[in-house]
Amino acid sequence: RLVESGGRTVHTGDSLRLSCTASEGTLPDKPIGWFRQAPGKEREFVAAITWVTLQTYYADTVNDRFTVSRDTVNNIGYLQMRALKPEDTAVYYCAVHSGGHPSRSGSYGTWGQGTQVTVSS
Repeated sequence: RLVESGGRTVHTGDSLRLSCTASEGTLPDKPIGWFRQAPGKEREFVAAITWVTLQTYYADTVNDRFTVSRDTVNNIGYLQMRALKPEDTAVYYCAVHSGGHPSRSGSYGTWGQGTQVTVSS
């Protein structure tokens, strides 16, 4: 199981970094994705990063503000968020890719419980 951390309430324009770790052992050698779900909305893709080449993928809504990365030595995934907006308010999840396009939630097999990010105006 994965564990997300770092979520909290911030103000518009602030930055925040989320972390993704494994509850037991280490993150698998597979791509890691980040998704978010706002109240009343479907879960949506945010970003993803592969394991070997560290190729990254981003949703258009966050492409110029968020940066996905992973520490392959300490086995931690990160989502650095900048210039946060109220519409970024959501529960953020990390997940392990199991096959398929990286932007689809169905392509991920192991998920965390999520961490709440609230951006106040």
